[in-house]
Amino acid sequence: MPWKNGGGVTREIVCLPPGTGMNDFDCRVSIAHIANDGPFSAFPGVDRVITLLSGGGVHLQSDDGQVDLRLDVPLAPFAFAGEVPIHARLLAGDCHDFNVMTRRSACSASLQVLRSACDWPVASQGLFMAVQGLWQLEGEHAQTLTPQQGLWWTEVCPAWRLQPQGDDPALLALTLHFH
Repeated sequence: MPWKNGGGVTREIVCLPPGTGMNDFDCRVSIAHIANDGPFSAFPGVDRVITLLSGGGVHLQSDDGQVDLRLDVPLAPFAFAGEVPIHARLLAGDCHDFNVMTRRSACSASLQVLRSACDWPVASQGLFMAVQGLWQLEGEHAQTLTPQQGLWWTEVCPAWRLQPQGDDPALLALTLHFH
């Protein structure tokens, strides 16, 4: 789907509540393709987390100097306020980014990049997305995630044992906290 400002495209993974649009979601998770320099869409009242997945990355800058970051290291989440006017300049060709947006009045998000086995606690809503390597999710309903595959849950799920397989594993682990 096109970005809110028309400057690019994104692949929406989840949007809550279901059926809401770009102006009234509580939470939105997507993968964006950045192919050109330009401004980010403004989202007042929304907290954002951007994580480079692939490509040369972008230089993020705000006019007021509050944000000045080279997002060129894959899998290093960066959080910022959605109302801050951000301009993105490609560093070395196009890139793909994982994005989490949460409306402050409704919820907050915690995003971690996991690279080794761990026990994941019970959580009411969240997402696991395999980026690199295979990931065994051991729990009440065991699953295996391959790269670019994910698991989204919206009701309390049991604790998981997360087991990576392969070289240089990486898993994005997102937990949502609704107020």
